[in-house]
Amino acid sequence: MTVRVLLVDDQPLIRAGLRVLIADTTDLEIVGEAGDGAEAVRLVTDAAPDIVVMDIRMPGMDGIEATRRITSSGATAQVLVLTTFDDDEYVYGALRAGASGFLLKDMALDHILSAIRVVAAGEALIAPGITRRLISEFVARPAPSAATRSGVPRGTTAGVTEREREVLTLVGRGLSNTQIAAELSITVATAKAHVARLFTKLDARDRVHLVIIAYEAGLVATSA
Repeated sequence: MTVRVLLVDDQPLIRAGLRVLIADTTDLEIVGEAGDGAEAVRLVTDAAPDIVVMDIRMPGMDGIEATRRITSSGATAQVLVLTTFDDDEYVYGALRAGASGFLLKDMALDHILSAIRVVAAGEALIAPGITRRLISEFVARPAPSAATRSGVPRGTTAGVTEREREVLTLVGRGLSNTQIAAELSITVATAKAHVARLFTKLDARDRVHLVIIAYEAGLVATSA
């Protein structure tokens, strides 16, 4: 199945580089390009992409506001934020807005393609080491309300079984389903089933939001 990609960046060279690279793939297809957030929001409706590769700093509507509007609109598109590592505040804002992960602008183009495929497959993009740094900082900052974006109050994992809490803790530590299965001596299929139930019970959009919930629930130490 071909993954439909929308490129959003006010730098034409960034879009051109990805466009040329994606043209050589058989599983990715560009269905639109936008130079600002407002155009991106419109194209999500018109072009129905699976993945939006979203810049942060753009004229007019920035990437964070565009991400918030896309993820709250009911669209099925996942948002990958394109930013620089030093702009941590933008990353925190993007996660709060519902982004499924983020890319670094200095990544090799083929790594960006791999990241698009990872998120399209429903996995988290952020590597464990980066997850610890970003999420530790994320939970140290006051949220705009008493609830997380998923609607689950801070620190609440009501309705989650003890085994599911163990799985959530390991997700918060950045472990994959295969690693969780090995850690708990269960099958990979069982690990996937536990993660799927956590998505439903905690109303989490994706694995990144499960990580955030795990940290906010105190299941993972911020100094980890």
